[in-house]
Amino acid sequence: MNTMTTSSKAADRLNAICDAQSFITRYCVRNLLTGETFGRGADEETPSASTRKTSIMMAALKAVGEGRLDLDEKIVYEQRLAEEVASGIFRYLTPGIVISLRDAITGMMVLSDNVCTKMVFERLTLEEVDLYCKSIGMSGTHHRFLIPPLALSPDHALGAVTTTTAADQVMLLQAILDAQTSGEAAAKLGCSTELCQYALQTLKNQVLRYGIHSRLPFETKVASKGGRGKRGRMDAGIVYRDGAPFYIIAAYTDQVPQAMPDGTPGYTVSLETIGRLSRACWDEFQS
Repeated sequence: MNTMTTSSKAADRLNAICDAQSFITRYCVRNLLTGETFGRGADEETPSASTRKTSIMMAALKAVGEGRLDLDEKIVYEQRLAEEVASGIFRYLTPGIVISLRDAITGMMVLSDNVCTKMVFERLTLEEVDLYCKSIGMSGTHHRFLIPPLALSPDHALGAVTTTTAADQVMLLQAILDAQTSGEAAAKLGCSTELCQYALQTLKNQVLRYGIHSRLPFETKVASKGGRGKRGRMDAGIVYRDGAPFYIIAAYTDQVPQAMPDGTPGYTVSLETIGRLSRACWDEFQS
């Protein structure tokens, strides 16, 4: 008789997906039907890329709740904000556009627009965001830069960028999820329930469908934030099924080569690996 648990079967399948590639893949997953959590290198520090923006959003919302920031504040897009920016659409738009802080958060999260990220981050401090992460238990997350320099080499040191862990990202997403109906959980994030509901909806508004989304049924709702770094690709999100939270997954590829032996771009395979990990959770957590 097969006595292997669902989590053991899932872990074996996920680890086989990781083992099939020469680069490093770290992940943490939580089955929200059972509460089981497991991972691979889940507590190891890894480049965060834009997955860091979920914690930036939450730190900003804490400041909103304290009255230090206003979601309706008007922000002027200045040309200087497009310097050293390699993501989003604002860098191609005409300076002078005026948007709200609320819209800047949306741009930062939904399109990973780094002009919008600068707009948000300039209303905080680097130390404030880093200390916020530590205060809610994200001890493996270290915010080091507002925007990392474009000239970074693919073999840059961890200390050259903001870093996090897969376990930290799962913890943060679980906290946001818990705060949807719990004032106590929201308070641990330093926010009101309403602001946490806004945060989750913003994550659900994600329009980029690679990584976690890529092998799931098209209509699947995922509240997520992905990332693109010089050393790899990453994605962290809450996956829904039948209208209910199903699982949380945070996956980080690292030391991904520019090209695989067959000539396929390394980033293509890294994103496909994350998609396969997510699909394995989707399949294995059924039983």
